[in-house]
Amino acid sequence: MVLQTRNDYLKAVSKMRPNIYKFGELIKDVTTHPATKRVVESHALNYDASHDQILEKLYTTNSSLTGEKIHRWNSLMQSSEDLIANMKLKRQNFRRTGSCTGAVCVGWNAQNVMWAITQEMDKEYRTKFQERLNKWILHAQKEGLTVAGALTDSKGNRSLKPSKQPNLDANLRIVKIRDDGLIIRGAKLMIAGTAASQEIFLLPGAIYKEADKDFALSCVLPRDTEGLTIIEATRPSDQRDLEDNSGFEVPNTGPTQGLLFFEDVFIPNDRVFMCGEYKYTSKLIQYFTANYRACIGACVSGQGDVMIGASVLMARANGLSSKIFMNKLVDMSINNQINYGLGAGACAMGTKHDSGTFFADPLTAHTNKVVVAKLPYETKRLTQEIGGGIVETGCMPSYKDFNGAEYSDMVQKYYKAGPCSPEARYKIARLSEWLTIGGGVPGCMHGGGSPDGARLVVRFNTPFEEYVDYARKIMNIKED
Repeated sequence: MVLQTRNDYLKAVSKMRPNIYKFGELIKDVTTHPATKRVVESHALNYDASHDQILEKLYTTNSSLTGEKIHRWNSLMQSSEDLIANMKLKRQNFRRTGSCTGAVCVGWNAQNVMWAITQEMDKEYRTKFQERLNKWILHAQKEGLTVAGALTDSKGNRSLKPSKQPNLDANLRIVKIRDDGLIIRGAKLMIAGTAASQEIFLLPGAIYKEADKDFALSCVLPRDTEGLTIIEATRPSDQRDLEDNSGFEVPNTGPTQGLLFFEDVFIPNDRVFMCGEYKYTSKLIQYFTANYRACIGACVSGQGDVMIGASVLMARANGLSSKIFMNKLVDMSINNQINYGLGAGACAMGTKHDSGTFFADPLTAHTNKVVVAKLPYETKRLTQEIGGGIVETGCMPSYKDFNGAEYSDMVQKYYKAGPCSPEARYKIARLSEWLTIGGGVPGCMHGGGSPDGARLVVRFNTPFEEYVDYARKIMNIKED
């Protein structure tokens, strides 16, 4: 099997039907449009890594289905080592792009979750869902696809079940079952990496009962499928992406999130992996969140690594030795390793499903999610503290004012501080700003689910009464 290259990927996504909008404009080519080319570049770097002598061992693996060499993000994860490799890849991606690469992340997890779920459903219902999924995974491996994953529905009124919503389309649902497939309608929101994806893997966004079985749906579809409209969400400072000198204001990489609207979209049977089997939505969410919330520690630690580097550069650009801030830099490193270590621990303590898929330990994984919603914000605060006002208060002119205007000499004269050029100081400050209050901020609080949801899992998996017995026995207490 020939591994796809950057050029193969760019050629494939550039040919897709335009169905993505931002700022009221239809984006005709995601590889060149300034609003999407950065997220595409972030994903193209993965293909570069698969062909890099140093990185290829991380970014490629052998398929458990065929034995052939494939991109790792198309693989089935069948051991703790596979899950930790997922983490290493995520951390490396953040180090290389500064941001989220959702189309080599969420869809990857989705296919692994459904590999286990389809086996369980097939065993109970005598369906052939896993046979379908197997066929699609072989296709994804052969083509080296980037696959976004979509769980989050628009939800509507949070106090009402999907079937009780005034707008039934608030949650993605099956509206018609045909002999040859399904018609689906509704929305998925806040979906990472859709603009860079070739296909999108859909999963139920919640645990459903029989009354809501029409919402128990899993399938995969090309990103440019007829009837699917995607609106790119805006992010802080993303208007800078559109400027001629954007390479100085923001990185050449970056994240995006899409709002996905399905208007009577047809899904052929061979791409449907759940169709009303509501009983299995609970396990699906359980499996998905265990792996996702373990590995998300690698995402925030990878960006934290970049923040440490930016902070050291910012200190030097200000004319200071980074040694002055060493205690703060060490604290930033500790934050990163707590998140990464918890995730790796969850992966190491996981269990293997009968299907062969490996799942992280849920208690440790969800503990990690709670911590991910805290520590990265402290790392960002320290980045701002070390960088000074030029980072935190946004006291910088536009690049057009900084360079090329009749008064630019004055601007550069007074932005000169340490041994580096004024332009280098400007770019370092912009990077620190982008990482802490700009478009590069990842979903630490709610990415992969809310911390309160994770706390519930921690609560249900913590044997409080067992711990009470430990305390009683130590002091020989017989009373409750």
